Amino acid sequence: MKPIINVEFTARRGEQEFKEESVAFHTPAELFKYVSPGGGCERIPDEVEEIQMVFLPPTTPNTRNPMADVPTTLEIGMVFFTGPLADIVQITQQLLGKASREELSESFLRVLGVKG
Repeated sequence: MKPIINVEFTARRGEQEFKEESVAFHTPAELFKYVSPGGGCERIPDEVEEIQMVFLPPTTPNTRNPMADVPTTLEIGMVFFTGPLADIVQITQQLLGKASREELSESFLRVLGVKG
């Protein structure tokens, strides 16, 4: 199965940019497992200044509602969500719910700018 989400962690030192790590996910559930307490997100180095979450385009276009596939970028803190509008909306709704139920790791909440 091909991944649907690629996450890149980027650090900068002066003008130089370093890719710390890249992780691929096949389902949104895998992504949320990663950003939950005890998930791999807790190992994000302090040097990381930006996280790019790129949702790959759907394999079949949405012919009934082409607006669902419009490329979109949403920035929350230092996390950039890029991909089809429908995917970004769905993931951010799930993020809001998981944050209210305290199902997101402290480190991910810090990256989002929610915790200090």
